Amino acid sequence: MYRRIRDLREDKDWTQKQVADSLNCSQQVYSNYELGQRDIPTQTLLALAKLHNTSVDYLLGATNNPVPYQNRPLTPNKLH
Repeated sequence: MYRRIRDLREDKDWTQKQVADSLNCSQQVYSNYELGQRDIPTQTLLALAKLHNTSVDYLLGATNNPVPYQNRPLTPNKLH
């Protein structure tokens, strides 16, 4: 997860400070999230997913599909 949030940030050429400001936390706190030295609160995970236009599942590594759920077509095999 920590590598993913760093990679997403770097792909956009954003600084840690820019992301931290959007999350209303300090750059140091955000740096600790990226380094895995601090657990990321649920509300922060939700905010990061929204910021990066992805899902929390993607951030957590539960899926490799970065497309957020509301943008995915629903198919019968995804109902179970």
